[in-house]
Amino acid sequence: MGITHQLAAPGVAEVVVDVPPVNALTVSGWYELADTITTAGRDPQVRVVVLRAEGRGFNAGVDIKEMQATEGFEALIGANRGCYAAFSAVYDCEVPVIAAVNGFCLGGGIGLVGNADIIVASDDATFGLPEVDQGALGAATHLARLVPQHLMRAMVYTCQIATAQQLHHHGSVLRVVPREELRDAAFAVAAQIADKDPYVIRRAKESLNGIDPVDVKRSYRFEQGFTFELNLAGAGDQHRNAFVQKKKKEEGA
Repeated sequence: MGITHQLAAPGVAEVVVDVPPVNALTVSGWYELADTITTAGRDPQVRVVVLRAEGRGFNAGVDIKEMQATEGFEALIGANRGCYAAFSAVYDCEVPVIAAVNGFCLGGGIGLVGNADIIVASDDATFGLPEVDQGALGAATHLARLVPQHLMRAMVYTCQIATAQQLHHHGSVLRVVPREELRDAAFAVAAQIADKDPYVIRRAKESLNGIDPVDVKRSYRFEQGFTFELNLAGAGDQHRNAFVQKKKKEEGA
């Protein structure tokens, strides 16, 4: 368990997140994921990275329990910087990143897949930003790369989710497959990329980033400023504490 990576096929690095129960990452977990993706992309043997997860869902965002158990602002700042590092690592990875999404993809998960080059999803995958319900903001930058502008706004305000099938309709998810076929489907796409000239593929990734209409890193950092404001105003703690108490009741604690 944890975050692992291996050269799983010729030219294909596989990065796997397995952090039970819901793949919500601690501050150190976000930094570890960033380092792992960056290392994989720098390997001259690697031509494409597949990012996937084990367990119930792809990613449930930050570990709110860790944040509320930490005095002061250290965990909040760490989570913001850690997410920024991980999202940037996906975007700046020297080779294309394919996100293979199973189950829920929430909060920080949206930041990861929104910065990925290609998304393959299982037919039970759902995507959403629960940030407003948690007294925070962020990753609308990345959600805007997955759905049209007005749907993105509705999803942020209402915290509603979108299905893999909806994202496929909008063109942001390449393929939707049964869950048991997800890894194979992602690797099939990866094999097509790995078969190309590796020098050309790396330059293609660099060139596509260079023509993006939105600076995703600056845009996301702007959003994070409002999360800090909400926290200073007390809204962040209020909603995070309510979340923790709800989870304790659900777990019978």
